[in-house]
Amino acid sequence: MEDVFLPIVIVGMLFIGLPWVILHYITQWKKAGSISVEDENLLDELYETARRLEARLETIERIVAADNPDFRPSR
Repeated sequence: MEDVFLPIVIVGMLFIGLPWVILHYITQWKKAGSISVEDENLLDELYETARRLEARLETIERIVAADNPDFRPSR
């Protein structure tokens, strides 16, 4: 019985399971091929926040450098 069952399982996995997994991930990759409008808006928002934080950090470094002549920025 086991001599017949094992080859049937292996053939089923090769011809049904493997193509199913491959096709499943291909469809997932096609769906996630581009970013959504919400993601694009979030990226724009994050970029603007990072730009403002960088400007604030430069201002703080200028203030500290004016108060302390030994200060050197971390860059």
